[in-house]
Amino acid sequence: MTDTEAHETRAPGPAPVHWKLVIDCGNPQTQADFWAAALHYEVEDNNALIERLLELGALPREAVVEFHARLAFRDLVAVRHPEDPVEPDSGTGLGRRLLFQRVPEPKSGKNRLHLDLHPGPDRREDEVARLRGLGASVLREVKEAGGQWVVMADPEGNEFCVQ
Repeated sequence: MTDTEAHETRAPGPAPVHWKLVIDCGNPQTQADFWAAALHYEVEDNNALIERLLELGALPREAVVEFHARLAFRDLVAVRHPEDPVEPDSGTGLGRRLLFQRVPEPKSGKNRLHLDLHPGPDRREDEVARLRGLGASVLREVKEAGGQWVVMADPEGNEFCVQ
C-alpha cells in the first residue's frame, strides 16, 4: 500500500482548531498599523459590526474610536492575511490573524512567545531596514553555527526575529 493509499483509507480525525495570536499592548491601533505593514497584512474592518452593536445598544460609544476613517473597537484591533477569508457581517478574518488587545500594564520582561519573519537570507538586511523605517528597533544580531538572524523589537518592545 502506498502512502497516498494509506492516507486515503484512514478515518478522518478531528477538525483542526481555529486560532489567532493575541498580543497584549498599550495601543492596539499603533500595533495593528505596525504589524499590518510589517507582515503585508490588512487591518480588519469591523465598522459594520460596530455600527450594528451601537444601534442595538449592545456597545457603549466610549468603547469605540475612529481608526482609518471608520469605527473600530477602542481596545481590540486585528490584522489578517489578505488572502484569507473574511466573515462578511463582522469583517473578522477567518484565517491567519494577530489580535492586539489593550491592557493597563506595560510590557515587563522577555517575551515567552515571538514571531520569526522569514524574508530569506538574501533579503534580511533590506527587511531589517524596512522594519526599522516602520518603527522597529534592532536589539542584537545573532551569528551562530546553526544560522544567523536579527532580534528586533516592535514599537512597544515586543521581540521578534528576522531570519
